[in-house]
Amino acid sequence: MILEEAIFAFQQMLSVSSERTWLEVALKFFPFALLLELPMFVLVVLGIVRYSIRQLRPHKQRERYPKVSCVITCYSEGEDVIKTIQSLAWQEYPGVIEIIPVIDGAIQNAPTLAAAKSCEAELKDIPRRHLLVLPKWQRGGRVSSLNSGLQFATGEVVMALDGDTSFDNDMVSNVTRHFADPNVVGVAGSLRVRNAAKSLATRMQALEYMLSIGAGKTGLSEFNLVNNISGAFGVFRASFLRRVGGWDAGTAEDLDLTLRLKQYFGRHKGLRIVFEPHAIGHTDAPDTFPIFFKQRLRWEGDLFYLFVRKYRFNLRPGLLGWRNFLFTLLSGLYLQLVMPFVIVAYTGVLLWTMPLGMVLGVMSFVYLVYLAALAIFFGLYVVGVSERPREDARYLLFLPLFPLFAFAARVHCSLAVLTEIFFKSHLDSAMAPWWVLKKTKF
Repeated sequence: MILEEAIFAFQQMLSVSSERTWLEVALKFFPFALLLELPMFVLVVLGIVRYSIRQLRPHKQRERYPKVSCVITCYSEGEDVIKTIQSLAWQEYPGVIEIIPVIDGAIQNAPTLAAAKSCEAELKDIPRRHLLVLPKWQRGGRVSSLNSGLQFATGEVVMALDGDTSFDNDMVSNVTRHFADPNVVGVAGSLRVRNAAKSLATRMQALEYMLSIGAGKTGLSEFNLVNNISGAFGVFRASFLRRVGGWDAGTAEDLDLTLRLKQYFGRHKGLRIVFEPHAIGHTDAPDTFPIFFKQRLRWEGDLFYLFVRKYRFNLRPGLLGWRNFLFTLLSGLYLQLVMPFVIVAYTGVLLWTMPLGMVLGVMSFVYLVYLAALAIFFGLYVVGVSERPREDARYLLFLPLFPLFAFAARVHCSLAVLTEIFFKSHLDSAMAPWWVLKKTKF
């Protein structure tokens, strides 16, 4: 009986024999979430196509290789920080690279401090590479480490990097070329999941990183709409970073800084934040779904904290410019904070008003529509963006599971937002000690 209902509902969703039938299907069954996400999908697809066409043109010969300061935030990474330092030291970059690992709480993190110092002898033999190990004895959190490193940075370009992230050897060359444009104030690097083969959870996150970071930000960058410069891999013009006061205490310091940079866009029309898909960093992702959802509980809650609690009076066209203002309303407020509740409500209405078989039929249709859209998105990424197309193409096998993964993540996002609303979950963060977070204004 349930199977028959499911087949009937699915067939009804596919039936468009008349205008009236299509209208009934649209009003009763069609996932309005998809309709509301469609403008974003089209925008990003057009951006990826535009990027791919631009890559066919010859690149200009570089004239300058600015000095780069890499501020590495370290806390309990141990010997993993050696990989990060070495991956920066052996970059194929003719300019000077200054490497500043900041060891937060260096007394209790003596192994990490010792590991960083063990690289000093190796870097002495590498031309134009300088290592400054900065032990910060009192733990103050990630923002404290970044701002401490910024005080010692002497480069024209400053990179904010995680202590457990390693990089392809052309990363610095790829990311710094954008600063030849004086209007570029920040560049977002691309992240890949280093432990992708460990479990299904890491495979799904690797695919998510490809689609949301590799493909999504490539498309958005074409219209100067990059939504976030990742905290694990962000690059900034040092003079402008100091102009905005560095990083701010609290949580989600990466999105916080991105929003503060964008608050100059309305007054200075030419300013840009760029995404470079071929500047690659490799990081480890949670290897089980429970750990993944615990991580996202904080990440998604931080969105509400920043958009609603901290910057609700700053999200206006006079500061952001009309383009980024409208994009923030759609992407930041609606798709990230409202859409999860729309999806939960839509699913709940289906379950309440329709037999189980009909629900299964409708959801099957929704699944196939999303899968088709993902297939287009994934294909464009592999062909037009990826620097490892053969390696990435193998993830096509996991693509059928991704709509289910994304649905679970969206439902969980609604829980994260509620947790932040009622319990201020941003104050329960490992990014800083409780007494630092307690002193923040919001």
